[in-house]
Amino acid sequence: MTDESAGGQIFFSSTGRALAEEDQLCILSVGVDIGSSTSHLAFSRIVLERLDDRYVVTERETFFESEILLTPYTAGNLIDADALGDFIERQYRDAQVQPDEIDTGALILTGVAVQRRNARRIGELFARQAGKMVAISAGDNFESTMSAFGSGAVARSVRDSVTLMNVDIGGGTSKIAVCADGEVIDITAIDVGARLVCFDPDRRITRIEDAGQRFASELNLDLRQGATLSDSAASAIADLMADHLIDAMQGGSPTAAGSKLLRLAPLIQKPQIDQVMFSGGVAEYFYGKQSETFGDLGPLLASALRSRVERLGIQVTQPSERIRATVIGAAQYTTQVSGSTIYVSPLGVLPLRNVPVVVPKVALDDDLIDPQAVSKAVRSGLIKLDLIDGMRAVAVFVPWTGSATFHRLDAFCRGLLEGLAPTLEQGHPLILVGNGDVGGLLGIHCRQEVQLKNAIVSIDGLELTEFDFIDIGSILETSGAVPVVIKSLIFPVDAHGQR
Repeated sequence: MTDESAGGQIFFSSTGRALAEEDQLCILSVGVDIGSSTSHLAFSRIVLERLDDRYVVTERETFFESEILLTPYTAGNLIDADALGDFIERQYRDAQVQPDEIDTGALILTGVAVQRRNARRIGELFARQAGKMVAISAGDNFESTMSAFGSGAVARSVRDSVTLMNVDIGGGTSKIAVCADGEVIDITAIDVGARLVCFDPDRRITRIEDAGQRFASELNLDLRQGATLSDSAASAIADLMADHLIDAMQGGSPTAAGSKLLRLAPLIQKPQIDQVMFSGGVAEYFYGKQSETFGDLGPLLASALRSRVERLGIQVTQPSERIRATVIGAAQYTTQVSGSTIYVSPLGVLPLRNVPVVVPKVALDDDLIDPQAVSKAVRSGLIKLDLIDGMRAVAVFVPWTGSATFHRLDAFCRGLLEGLAPTLEQGHPLILVGNGDVGGLLGIHCRQEVQLKNAIVSIDGLELTEFDFIDIGSILETSGAVPVVIKSLIFPVDAHGQR
């Protein structure tokens, strides 16, 4: 434990304290991004101050950013967990941080790395910190949204009142997000990336991803591991990738060698795009921040893309973060206490840890509530965060407004359970978190009227947002409420304080 007195207040950084006991906290956080192309860490010191019954971030300092590691692979084309573990240990030493000193953090697997067969072993590298880390396998939907926040695109859409497209180009995939009024309104992803073809200093090909082979086939190129990649072939592949990426940015559905390149549905929103920004590893070359080469197509892809964007006349703007757009979302802790109008059955379902929060966009201020609209909004929220498979429990945030009549409660609950069907069918509890005082009513209605058999945790009196993860403690005997620790991903703020 390290204690430091300053101005009569005590700052703590230890794993043994209760967060709810202090008026001001200083915690250490680590963000870890393991991608198909690169892996890196960022260590932050976060100061939180109590505001009523919760903590808010008052200061955030990133005091150490690791070097960028080209994600190591074994001969079997699996991520080399041993080499990755050595890299992570070295970064902790360089940051002068012991793993036990970390209070919270986010471990994010992105891009093609999510699909590697040993992704679970990678997670085991952080087993010592499992209770403190939010572990996220960021699928295409979630990563598209997260990179738009991390690059600053979402904040910029509010600050400048513009519709802005963020294009995050990594090693294996590119993610496209359209942002307006502080929200991500449309997303897609495509198999375009710098490291679909990799080569050594002698230009001998060392790795080819499936998508790289499709681009080569489209160009009638015979690419094989160990063969030499000519300058003309590398340029042709980069040009073709840039053409298909531009097509996807304009709402198209590009193909290569007869196979679809899009990993998600094409963009359906067709608003006028005011600005475009780029993040991810290729953005370092696009904005002229990197000149060193790493045996991939990154520099050629950036050059080809820049010439095409200039011809289209799209205004290009600078991101807040480029290659670190994802890892910058390191975790924070905040603590709230629920209201006492809650419903928990059975009591043994608590405590719950690291539950992702879904925030469905549904209007609850009309006299009549449409169950189908509720179901659709819940499913959309699950899809956005890559949780539609139902493999983990989720918490649905319910910003209830209006009266709590039987018919309104019934319509909402039935739509809610229909939207959550994939999750509930896996036996996970129904977890509802509201900001009003209807938590108890919603829980009772789902149990008694809708006859839901799953465990139910329905609490209220809280404020949650997208990208939050929550821990729900056991019921406090003195108040009948439950303590809730909220782990929020922190994204860059602009000069006006917009997140």
